Amino acid sequence: MEFKFCPHCGGQLQIKSVGVGQRLYCDHCRKIQYRNPTVGVAVVYVENDRLLLVRRSGSDAGKWCIPCGHVERGEDIRDAGRREFVEETGLQVTIGPVFAVHSNFHDAKNPTVGIWFWGQKVGGKLRAGSDAAEVGFFSINDLPDQMAFPTDLMVCEKLRRCLESDDVKQYLESNWAKDVLDQDRSGT
Repeated sequence: MEFKFCPHCGGQLQIKSVGVGQRLYCDHCRKIQYRNPTVGVAVVYVENDRLLLVRRSGSDAGKWCIPCGHVERGEDIRDAGRREFVEETGLQVTIGPVFAVHSNFHDAKNPTVGIWFWGQKVGGKLRAGSDAAEVGFFSINDLPDQMAFPTDLMVCEKLRRCLESDDVKQYLESNWAKDVLDQDRSGT
């Protein structure tokens, strides 16, 4: 949504060069209307060397992706990962270390910053959930042709390299316990 009037004072907004680019600016109250990216979260879950993907039923319907969604205002990022994962797959996970972080520009009007966490199943039953038409496990070397997000392909390529070199096991062993302990200490 493109604002035409200032949400602070109601004055008409103008485009002005401010900082690193063009911004909506109110001459009346001298406030900048920032349009920053939102934060998305995804959970990478691998079972028997196969990656769990969901076929989307909302936006990008019919395309596959790593289970993901937006972080809600006031929501802890790891809680968002758990919530989105169970909503889309029916599985409950412990959120482990960050596996990847990327800027998502595939939707130019709604850029996001995506954070992909490693997940470990702790319960639930696999089923397609609220935003998913289907769920399935795929070999990292045989992904569906119709992937929804270019950044998921980047994450999948990193995962492929890690699985082939056995770096995932070493990475998780060095980071998992620390991340889980940090969560326990912070109460999240």
